[in-house]
Amino acid sequence: MSSEGLDAKMLNGGDASELNISGSHHLGLRKYKREPSQRIFVNRSLSMHKIKYFGFDLDYTLAVYKSPQYEKLTFRLLVDKIVSIGYPQELSKFKYDATFAVRGLMFDKKYGNLLKMDTFGNILVCVHGFKFLTSAEISELYPNKFIPFAKEGNRLYVLNTLFHLPETYFLACIVNYFSTKSTYMLEAEGVREGDLFMSWESIFQDIRQTVDWLHESGVLKDKTVENIEEYVVKDSRIPKLLQRMEAHGKRAFLVTNSGYMYTKKIMEYLFDVPSESGEPAKSWYKYFDACIVDAKKPLFFGKGTILRQVDLETGSLKIGRHVGPFKEGQVYSGGSCDEFCKLINSTGNDILYIGDHIFGDILKSKKERGWRTFLVVPEVASDLSVWTEKRALFERLEDLDAELANTYKNMDSSTVAAPDTNHIRSEIKKIVHEMDMCHGKLGGLFRSGSRQTFFASQVLRYADLYSSTYLNFLNYPFSYLFRAPNQLMPHEATVDHSAVFHEQLDTYSPALSKKAAQQQDQNGETTPPTTPTKKGHRPSVIKIAPIPIHITHAHDDDEDE
Repeated sequence: MSSEGLDAKMLNGGDASELNISGSHHLGLRKYKREPSQRIFVNRSLSMHKIKYFGFDLDYTLAVYKSPQYEKLTFRLLVDKIVSIGYPQELSKFKYDATFAVRGLMFDKKYGNLLKMDTFGNILVCVHGFKFLTSAEISELYPNKFIPFAKEGNRLYVLNTLFHLPETYFLACIVNYFSTKSTYMLEAEGVREGDLFMSWESIFQDIRQTVDWLHESGVLKDKTVENIEEYVVKDSRIPKLLQRMEAHGKRAFLVTNSGYMYTKKIMEYLFDVPSESGEPAKSWYKYFDACIVDAKKPLFFGKGTILRQVDLETGSLKIGRHVGPFKEGQVYSGGSCDEFCKLINSTGNDILYIGDHIFGDILKSKKERGWRTFLVVPEVASDLSVWTEKRALFERLEDLDAELANTYKNMDSSTVAAPDTNHIRSEIKKIVHEMDMCHGKLGGLFRSGSRQTFFASQVLRYADLYSSTYLNFLNYPFSYLFRAPNQLMPHEATVDHSAVFHEQLDTYSPALSKKAAQQQDQNGETTPPTTPTKKGHRPSVIKIAPIPIHITHAHDDDEDE
């Protein structure tokens, strides 16, 4: 592998301790690398020995819902309810399309468009109903193909969770229906029929309220537990992992927004398996040091609610606020992060919280409380599948990039005639499109061509670790150091270490003057490094800052000192 190929792998978030660098010229070492499907990927270094508490969410974390069965169920319930409140019966003809929806899209309530965007507000893909807009069409609606989040963020709704997939597709279906139905007059911000005008925002609000009703009324949950084997994955590795955590002195807790009765039914199903030692299964809540339902995240990470005890038979809440330590075998409702940390005697940075929801689980626990975070991203598995199986496409793209670069070889600012690169650029577009379509009709979750999506930037920013499943912890010892790879910038990722860099000496910059001063330091021409003085001893006046003789940071190894 070339150094650029290695750098690209590091840039894509691989575990630096597991990168295969067998082509290294200086040592020729081959570092151990787990199978891609078994790996956990690292954004910020994390030492497992410092983690005392492992926190778990329920939905799409402990309880993995089968796809596309679960999305089809949600979609059908959503359509039926929308039709029942007065929307056209013809909407019932729509069927869920698993190849269309992707997480991380934003719905523009003004124009009714689904947008794939980057972290800066640039529009990467725009689709109105089932129609994909061209670059020119996007520019007509969005000058410079850009939406300033600070000014116009309120018009966008982020569809970030796995629960959003059926909603995302239904938004496309209903916008397509009204946009193409001849009885409706299409306008920029909605449709008109006679003296009736329906804005895209009002249609969106109806759908959003219906989705909330599906969850809050219990309709979706009831359908799920009625046929639990059809919709929920049962994996014997779940209790195995928790037993190994306990054996290594780690403590586990559950914090979920689901109510007690639903949590109880799901967890009894998941944990009804023999233990690793062959002993009969124990009650699900005995695997955890604390279980909190109805947490109301992200409110839980702020002011929270009253912490109450739950009656394990009836599911009703006991009166009064719970005080004192958590009781073994007791389930709780509500509470707050501050209260919770006090009860378990945690500072926060010794907690690793595992969840699937970037905002409700990861962003708030990271920003508000400093918890360490693990994001469950099932799409990582399919993304890696494309990355490995479509190697020929990636290699062809690299060849085209090289061909394009070579076209401009031996040219500089004095060149008058521009080379014809249309055929190369056209071929690059075809390859990029083919690569995107490997992920589905709206492309991949993490990138669009060479551009990272808004979702990808959120993962990089807020998730210390991420993987397709938290069960990959089974593949690592509890003493493991998840060491983050170098986050390379383009000037680092695209320049080989073997390249010779010719400095422009006539360029006056602080960086060059610093380099010259450092060379003087190395030659002993300035004040040498000083050694620490004894306690109470006051050194003589130092006229220049000494060179540090100890490392000045410890974040790469997740150490305090």
